[in-house]
Amino acid sequence: MNKPKAENLTIHIGEVDAPMRASRFGHEGAALWLTGLSGSGKSTVAHRVERLLIERGVHAFVLDGDNIRHGLNADLGFSPEDRKENIRRIAQVARLFVESGAVVLTAFVSPYRADRDSARALLPEGRFIEVFIDTPIEVCETRDPKGLYRKARAGEITNLTGIGAPYEPPLAPELRVDTSAHDLDTAAGLIIDYLESRGIVPAAR
Repeated sequence: MNKPKAENLTIHIGEVDAPMRASRFGHEGAALWLTGLSGSGKSTVAHRVERLLIERGVHAFVLDGDNIRHGLNADLGFSPEDRKENIRRIAQVARLFVESGAVVLTAFVSPYRADRDSARALLPEGRFIEVFIDTPIEVCETRDPKGLYRKARAGEITNLTGIGAPYEPPLAPELRVDTSAHDLDTAAGLIIDYLESRGIVPAAR
């Protein structure tokens, strides 16, 4: 955890703990960290999982990379330093969601392994679930929903992850999903199945 610049700060412990929240909500809190290249399907899969969880009464919410950069992280660009700070901030936000008892899904490229490991270290064992959306770059480039690959190939942008900037794939993710091999519902189902198998959310009735 980063040390705050301000002094004379005290962490206050509330009257509601994690077991009490889980008992009340009927499920545990967890962070599903979806990582992968632009166009791999992170946001699409995250939002489908969110909907499926909400439909069964699970408190779930998606933190999407582009949405966050329109608000909380609007001051950050795509330099290595800004990418690091982007992930540091969202990891702290995700931690707060998990502490609230929610299942939070983050959809960020998050290209650096060390940054994802730092996010994992913020949460209790088993509460950070790394989901590698392992879709081949050739497929991502064919989709190119934002036109980023086209711009990168034309030299209009120079720091696109996977083209002009590195992507460090997870070494041992809890889940690996290739959206070129699975349709959307199957991909989302793999994540739901994992949550059920770990007892984070109850099985569908």
